Amino acid sequence: MDTISRENNSLLPMGGVIIGAVALIIGGYSALSLNKVKATLNAQADKVAKIDDIAAQVGSAAAASDKAARDITTLQNSTQAAVNQLGTELATIDEKIKHMEETHAARASAKGPKGEPAVAGPGEYIVKAGDSGAKIARANGCSLSDLTSVNPGVVWTHLRVGEKLKLPEKK
Repeated sequence: MDTISRENNSLLPMGGVIIGAVALIIGGYSALSLNKVKATLNAQADKVAKIDDIAAQVGSAAAASDKAARDITTLQNSTQAAVNQLGTELATIDEKIKHMEETHAARASAKGPKGEPAVAGPGEYIVKAGDSGAKIARANGCSLSDLTSVNPGVVWTHLRVGEKLKLPEKK
């Protein structure tokens, strides 16, 4: 005999069919929901990829900015060094010009009224090129201290050619 008879009005097979149909509906709904979640996830993945691209661009821009800042600092330092060197050179040139002017003025004052070289009077000495206080003192038989004492306004480190110096009296 059949295990399930036709006469058996059991609801069990019918319950199984109903539960299967409900499971099939829930499974279909889950599949549709999963597709929506996948679409949302794909859209979010595109946005995340764009954010990653922007972050990479920002990183590159920051690196370029840092390099530009270092280049500017290097340029500022080299420009400052060049300006300092230029200042030193200008000061040197200025000193040379002053020395040339002093030499020219001394030569002009060393000339007599008719353009002739000045002549030392008694007890005087006319500075020549290459002279120093010690050399002048030795040549005239006196000490450097005596020579400096009778010429108080003379700058011994910058003697001018043609400048008249007083000689100390011989004892």
